[in-house]
Parts: sequence; C-alpha cells; structure tokens
Amino acid sequence: MSSQEPSPKDRFVTVYGRKPVLEALADRGLSVDKVVLADNARGLAAREIIDAARARGVEVRRATPQRVKVLAGNGKQDQGVLADVVAPRMRTLADALSGPKPPRSVLLLDGVTTPANVGMILRTATAAGIGGIVVPRRGVASIDPMVVKASAGVAFTAPVLRCHTAEEAAAALREAGYPLLAMDAGARSTVFDAQWPGRVAFVLGSETAGVGEGVRSQVSGWVSIPMAGGVESLNVASAAAVLCFELVRRSAAKDR
Repeated sequence: MSSQEPSPKDRFVTVYGRKPVLEALADRGLSVDKVVLADNARGLAAREIIDAARARGVEVRRATPQRVKVLAGNGKQDQGVLADVVAPRMRTLADALSGPKPPRSVLLLDGVTTPANVGMILRTATAAGIGGIVVPRRGVASIDPMVVKASAGVAFTAPVLRCHTAEEAAAALREAGYPLLAMDAGARSTVFDAQWPGRVAFVLGSETAGVGEGVRSQVSGWVSIPMAGGVESLNVASAAAVLCFELVRRSAAKDR
C-alpha cells in the first residue's frame, strides 16, 4: 500500500480485547462496523460478544488468531477479538486539504508515542474546536483502547486526519499554504504574543526528542510557553492544552 492510498485505519478506530469490544457494542452512540473473532474463541466470553453484536445488528467475522493479532496491531492484548468502530470525523489529510472548507487550525503529531498523551491531546483539541489533528500511521501511537481510554472516549469522534508520516503531512500542509509553527523552550516568541495567520498548523514533537529532523526542516517559526519556578518544559499533552486554549481565547477576542 502506497502512502497515498487510503487505509481502513482512516475510517475506523479499532478496539480490541473483550471488555473494550463489549463496551463499544453497549454504547448506542457508537456505530460499530464489524467484530472480528478468532475462530478458536469459544465459551461464555465468545458467546457474550456474539450476542451483544447480534443485538446491535453488527456482523461477526471469524478469522485465525494470527489474523486477529495482525488486524488489532497488538498481539499481547487482543484476547482474540476486535471491533471496528466508525469514526465519523476521521478522514485523510489529503481529503481535508482538498475539500471546500479546509481546517483553519491543525495540530500535527510528530513522534508522540505515549498513548496517554495522544488520547489527552485528542480530547483537549476536540474540546477547543481545533479543525484537525494529524495522527500519522507511522511514528505516533496508534489510536487503540489505551488512547481511547485516555481521551475518555473522545477519540471516536475527534477530527482526526490520517496520513502515512509526519514528514509527508508537513510537506502537504506547507504546499496547501499553512505555515508550520513548533514549540521550543528557547524561542523568543511565545504562544501568547506570536502572530500567525488565520490558517496555521502547529507541530507537537515527541516526548523525548522533540520535532524530528524531517519535519524540523519545514518549520517556519518557533514559539515557547513562558516557564517559571525553574520548570524547563511541560509534558506534550499539557503544552497542547495551553496552545489549544490560547487559540480559543484569540477566537473569542475576535468575536467581541
């Protein structure tokens, strides 16, 4: 599959494990496309999942245990079952940029590998009304049950934009006319005083290495968050929250 072709992961959030699958089936606010159950899954646990799916009119497919592991992307915790939950606001970055109303504000995750951080960023950005959160298929934690849990379920409905890599996303955003701003503790401009146009993309780098070289070369500006008390930096999810709600503040100020 080339990086330009759509992936099933651009349409669904895949949850795996008995409890997450049952929780998804029990939530009438979610649309479950299908359940995939290992063909060696038997007994009460398997029957409970089959009955819950039948009650929702959801197709249950059987597959080999190895196939379930591949589809789930987590061979240690899938417990022989997964469910594909329709993510109504998830689409490819290419579709978002070529559509009639491209998002005004975009977050690009680059190397954020801790599921809790990805989940909290999705929740915060969605609450702040960010137009799109780019979650590349490579180099960033997959949107799995741990991310869903950290987002308190918001991951299912977040405006996630999918692409192959952060470098690919950065190039596409620049080509579409978005300046890329990234955070650096040493930047003179802060998120509170920097000026940026109506359409802008912000890069959130990894917890340890920051913005990768491939994306760094395409960054057009750097901003910082003022720190006091000897604190050098914030966790990436906390930094995202500061940034997102500064965008909310600026938007509210314009509307006054």
